[in-house]
Amino acid sequence: MQQRLARGEAAALGELYDRFASLVHGLAHRVLGAEEAADAVTREIFAHVWEHPETYDPGQGPLRTWIAGLTHRAAVRRLRDREEREQPRPEELENTVRRASVAARADYIVHSMPAPLRAALDLAYSRRRDYRQTAADLGVTEEEARRRLRLGLQLLSTAHDAGTPPEHGGAA
Repeated sequence: MQQRLARGEAAALGELYDRFASLVHGLAHRVLGAEEAADAVTREIFAHVWEHPETYDPGQGPLRTWIAGLTHRAAVRRLRDREEREQPRPEELENTVRRASVAARADYIVHSMPAPLRAALDLAYSRRRDYRQTAADLGVTEEEARRRLRLGLQLLSTAHDAGTPPEHGGAA
């Protein structure tokens, strides 16, 4: 078979495919868990065998074992490549952690601020009330509603600043 492949006999590749395609596809599918990826590995393996039949050494074992080994290595390589592409880069991970930290701190600030400030913010942002409507709903003056909203927003603005390191040369 190897000699026929080396001579470029397409019929030899067809025979090899008939004998081992289900083995190659099955192994690749078990490693990758995806039909499309297993199809790609199957094409890759038979292209390799066609282009490089000399890489098979009968002294190392049967043809079936060699093809299974090629398949396993190709599938594992493809799996690792896929996992590397799917993993977030360190800077993406850092940004995600930073946003989660800011959100958690903002949530903590809102829940720990005095009830009058929290009520004013809730009306203004959750229920889309302006400061006049907020004042009417709370039974306070417009001036007081503006003060509560301003104070609540000032407290919330500290959530973003909490995770940033001090500037170089600044006081720690």
